[in-house]
Amino acid sequence: MVSVEKAIIARLSKDHTDFEILVDPDKALEFRKGLPVSIENILAAQEIFNDAKKGERASSIDLEKAFNTKDVFQVAKIILKKGNIQLTTEQRRKLLEEKKKQIANTISKQGINPKTKLPHPQQRIMNAMDEAHVNIDPFRSAEEQIEAVLEKIQKIIPINLERLEIAIKIPMEYAGKASSAIRNMATLKKEEWGTDAWFAVIEIPAGIQNEVYSKLNDLTAGKVEVKIVKRKDI
Repeated sequence: MVSVEKAIIARLSKDHTDFEILVDPDKALEFRKGLPVSIENILAAQEIFNDAKKGERASSIDLEKAFNTKDVFQVAKIILKKGNIQLTTEQRRKLLEEKKKQIANTISKQGINPKTKLPHPQQRIMNAMDEAHVNIDPFRSAEEQIEAVLEKIQKIIPINLERLEIAIKIPMEYAGKASSAIRNMATLKKEEWGTDAWFAVIEIPAGIQNEVYSKLNDLTAGKVEVKIVKRKDI
């Protein structure tokens, strides 16, 4: 258990009332990321406060009204999941960088340059995010922030999110192994097992087109046939 002196504050406001807990900065962040951390090991003090710095404890009545329970551990879990955690400067820097890379990686895989029909490298997207002064929320998922990020970086680089429907034909000798792999990397829209080949239509983010083609060629010794049948913007 971390000492009170080294603890940080996690806060959640409900019904115009602040509820605060004192927590271990590293373990609180692990908990927020979904890692299995015991709540008892996160709390520096087994108390719920209205103002932790002043030592003002929340009343049982307020806890029951706001959380439908006065159990300290249950309330603490809610605060950690839904509230704001006062991260250390280094924690915030690392978390922002990690989230920024997640967002850039997702956009790189799903987006393309509409002029060249090729994906933008992850680093180019990150550079555009810096140039556009994009604000990243370290606690929101990458998917939730992509639309807002795209709106800003489209002023810096040409980029669209696009999905492709691709028809594929694979000789029967490679079909079993290839069809299993395809289901793990693409959305299977339809399939048909012929006497000498497996036919399918898959949907993928445009940005991973070359990656998928390379995988299919590896799985079939280059004997796969592919054709783009539809392009659609997300």
